[in-house]
Amino acid sequence: MRQPTVDDFVRLTQAIPELGLPRDEVGVVRSTWFAPNLAYEVEFHIKGAEHQTRALLLANQLQVEEGPLLHEEAV
Repeated sequence: MRQPTVDDFVRLTQAIPELGLPRDEVGVVRSTWFAPNLAYEVEFHIKGAEHQTRALLLANQLQVEEGPLLHEEAV
């Protein structure tokens, strides 16, 4: 699996309850941090929320989305 880059869509591999982010929520990588550890700033737009949520996440908390984000029957 490749590492995320800026503007990649990523999916959470675990919930972040403190931020109201459920497992499998999709967001966009906005920046990469290299010190003290490799981390990614990810922006989430949660349905029904009037604001965006940004989180600094480690690589093991994310999965890069390579294919379409919507299932065909949902389109």
